[in-house]
Order: sequence, then C-alpha cells, then structure tokens
Amino acid sequence: MQPAQLLQILHLAENLKTATRHSWLSNGRRESVAEHSWRAALFACLLAPEFPGVDQEKLIKMCLFHDMGEAFTGDIPVFEKNESHEQAEAQALARWTASLPAPWDTELAALFQELEEGQTLEARLCHAIDKLEVVIQHDEAPLSSWIELEYTLNLTHGSRQVAFSDYLRRLKAEIDAETRQKIAAGTPTHP
Repeated sequence: MQPAQLLQILHLAENLKTATRHSWLSNGRRESVAEHSWRAALFACLLAPEFPGVDQEKLIKMCLFHDMGEAFTGDIPVFEKNESHEQAEAQALARWTASLPAPWDTELAALFQELEEGQTLEARLCHAIDKLEVVIQHDEAPLSSWIELEYTLNLTHGSRQVAFSDYLRRLKAEIDAETRQKIAAGTPTHP
C-alpha cells in the first residue's frame, strides 16, 4: 500500500473518532464509534480463548472494522435504523472497499460479506460482542442518559446473538444482573 493510500484510510477512520453514538460514557461524555469498536476488539481478544478453533485475528479485524460504514453515514441507533439506512451504509462500504488497494479490497469485501451472512463462528462472535458491548456501556453510563425504552431493551439486546453459546448466555446473564442492579439502585429520570 502506498503511503498516500494508507493516510487516506486513516483520515477516513478519523470520522469514527468524531461520530458519536447514542451511548454515553461513565464521565457523562458521548461515546464515539471508534471507542466502541476499540473495546469490541479488546473484548474479542479476551473472549477468543473461550472458543477453541476461532480465528482470533479474523475476529479482532471484524470487531475493528464492523462499524466502518459509519465513517460514511454516522451512527444511527438500532431502534431508529431501517432498511434504507442499512442499504446506504452497505453501498458506501462496498464503494470504499472496491477503491482500496490489493489485497485490502478483496480481504475487507470478504470480511464484510462474512459478517453480513453471519454463519461463521467469527461472525457470530462479532455480532454477539457488538451487542453485549453496547449494554455494558449503558450499564457504565449514568442512568439519567438512558431513554425509556432502554429499561427493557438493555435486558433483551443481544439475546438472539448469544443464543448459540452457553458461555455467551452466561455472560449475558451477568450483564443483565448488572443492568437490573443499576436500575434498582438508580433514580430514573423518566416518567
């Protein structure tokens, strides 16, 4: 890869640092997409040994790149995202990957396709990590940053994605216990 091409990718990735998510951090600041992706990759690194046979490098790449489309579209919360949003993001991502130098053009296109299909262990783990990290972040944020639907959504978010693994179901149960504890201890600001 030519230095100028590398710089173009890094400049685009900076959009993920400036694109804020619906989630808030424990210090009261909005979370960036880059922060979510970084912790998802850390999560993948720590989780991978629980899944013998997983391609750890691929899983970490999936977690690092899974929200790259948001460099073009920004973050749209799951409860607002619709089919047209998903199509716009997929089209922008396809144009971007096609513009990359070899071997990144084909490698990332294949990675995004694998994530879309969601059939491999790595793709399934990435989807589970993505959802679980969101709930963990909500549990770390001030309860005053939650909107009404999150009092129930945070207890169900990711349930489908973890269903394939006993370990992930146990992890989700631990996260749900933290969510319930936060709700019980907090003072909701919603009616």
